[in-house]
Amino acid sequence: MTVDTSSAGDAGVRAEAGELAVAAAVAAGEAVLTRRFGSAITLVSPEHLSGSGPATVVRARVVSSSFALPRTLVVKHYPDPPEPGRVDPFAQEAVSYQLFTALAPDERMCPELLAHDGGHRVLVIEDLGRAPTLQDKLAARDSRAAERALLSWARSLGRLHASTASREADFNALLRRLGGPVRTDNDGLSGLVDDVEELLSELLDVPVPEAVRERVGEAVAQARSAAFRAFSPVELAPENNLVTGSGVRFLDFERGRVRTALVDASCLRLPFVSDPRAMALPAGMSEAMIAAWRAEIVDVWPSFADDVELARQLTVSEMLQVWQVTRDLLPHLDLSRHATPVSREAALVTWWRELARHAGYSRMTEVAEHSTRVAAALAARLGPHADLAFYPAFR
Repeated sequence: MTVDTSSAGDAGVRAEAGELAVAAAVAAGEAVLTRRFGSAITLVSPEHLSGSGPATVVRARVVSSSFALPRTLVVKHYPDPPEPGRVDPFAQEAVSYQLFTALAPDERMCPELLAHDGGHRVLVIEDLGRAPTLQDKLAARDSRAAERALLSWARSLGRLHASTASREADFNALLRRLGGPVRTDNDGLSGLVDDVEELLSELLDVPVPEAVRERVGEAVAQARSAAFRAFSPVELAPENNLVTGSGVRFLDFERGRVRTALVDASCLRLPFVSDPRAMALPAGMSEAMIAAWRAEIVDVWPSFADDVELARQLTVSEMLQVWQVTRDLLPHLDLSRHATPVSREAALVTWWRELARHAGYSRMTEVAEHSTRVAAALAARLGPHADLAFYPAFR
């Protein structure tokens, strides 16, 4: 008789690998803290914090020390070297935290960086405690708490943009000092118009009018311009934001960079568009979030005090987001079956509909009409249930 123990064996190997990764993170954290403060500092009771990135994230307690250190710290350890020619997530995150730690505490929309080391590829940051994430608030059944959290997120995003609007040179200088290459790409905008035009024609039989091509080309130029540039976490998924007593705080900067703030602001209209689990928000919520964001940045960019100008700029950026996500998603969607209300298919229909609505408000008639045709073609393929479901807090 043969007993198959492969599953148990695999689980044991994974558990051992996890323990070794935690031990390596703690050792790296102790090394950088000792170097930073000039005396041995011991970390105990490590707790492995789950995450989807390349870093091992550990919360650990500081053994009694003569230094003014918090009782607990968070260690982020990147054990693997960066891939040649690729952006280094450790360098991006370390520089992002350095940029914010140099600001006054009330302008710091993230934990404080306490120590870092490029040789050990480790960061030690402030522990914000066991606060719920924005995802937790959206997944609960308290709509008022979710609304407050979303508005706090929008305000924090605005403050993040306002405090870093003139710091691009600082960010790039810090990145060079740490050995990371300064990013010169444009978030994959090259070839966007031709790629999406081909997809819409082949998969949905919807042509792209020349006037729409020109509008998207203008949107690409806007994204590449020097206007409205500020720091962006890039990863704006709800799970990457902690809802604290001092407001929402951003956590994940592995892709952090400086770019036009309008890219982030468009996510107030298309909430969490890059998140595979993105769902819908109730009517009026996006408008309230935009108002909260604008209140924080209007002193930096006074042109956004004009409702018409802000709506136009947001619609242009929203259009770019919808075209980008269409290029990413459409080739991989199953258009032969009915969509479930939480699927990426349903999300894509919703985003094209929203673009059509906002383009109509901004008198971008050709964009509104084309977006309506795309949304209708998608919905016809996906069936009657192609509306995106609401987050649980709003059901």
